[in-house]
Amino acid sequence: MAQLIRQIAEIYAVQLGRHRNRAFLRAAMAACALVAMASGRVSLRDRVHVDRVLETLDALKVFDPHEGVDLFNEYVARLEADAIAGRRAVLDLVAEEVAQEREKAELLARICLAASPPEDDIGAAERQTLAELCRCIGLSPAFCAPSDDGGRVGPGDV
Repeated sequence: MAQLIRQIAEIYAVQLGRHRNRAFLRAAMAACALVAMASGRVSLRDRVHVDRVLETLDALKVFDPHEGVDLFNEYVARLEADAIAGRRAVLDLVAEEVAQEREKAELLARICLAASPPEDDIGAAERQTLAELCRCIGLSPAFCAPSDDGGRVGPGDV
């Protein structure tokens, strides 16, 4: 009986974690789609980086990675269909979810950095999108820039 109660408690904790983090998952996948689409298309490497983030970040581990990928794909499709309206919708969604909570805003920015191209491959469009995203969520654009030593946040840092 005690084991059954423990199992129920564990299931409840996972479901509660999913409920609490669902809006953040949406915001994170929307923001990653925005950064990935900054170059005009989503590469296989972009998708691999998003998968890695979904598999390593504790706040998102409670979800099936396929759910995160499906959301990412949904936002990519919106951005492809109408770049201007899709961009506005993504920025509004992200701002609504994290702008009032600095810790969430910083985590979301780190996720976008981890899912973006490496520093030596990042283009002006991605830099501009990351800066715009940071401003949208109340962070300095410098938060999404490389550090003084040229390093960047990586997937293991989120």
